[in-house]
Amino acid sequence: MTLEDLIQKLELTPFTTPKDFPAIHPTGGYASDLLSCAMAGAKPGNVWVTLQSHVNIVAVAALTEVCGVIISEGAQPEAAVIEKANGQGVTLLGTKLPTYQVVGKLWELGIH
Repeated sequence: MTLEDLIQKLELTPFTTPKDFPAIHPTGGYASDLLSCAMAGAKPGNVWVTLQSHVNIVAVAALTEVCGVIISEGAQPEAAVIEKANGQGVTLLGTKLPTYQVVGKLWELGIH
């Protein structure tokens, strides 16, 4: 399963400049809206699901080396957040689905 597969199957909207999504293979998933929990629990290569959309998620994503952040529940990052994410090589994706549904769909697709 690649990040490109996830984008297509979950109908995710890329907020950041597309990377080589077909070459990125998520190693697992993590869901939390608490940044301190994400810093402690998200692993390199994971897909992180959160409804947070502020600039601090970029720092946490870069620190934990997740392969992408799925911003759930229709939250929209501001232009400055997207610019910072692009500058740090952090992939931000969006969906209107609730976090619970995103996590369930990721599990069904084999992202454990």
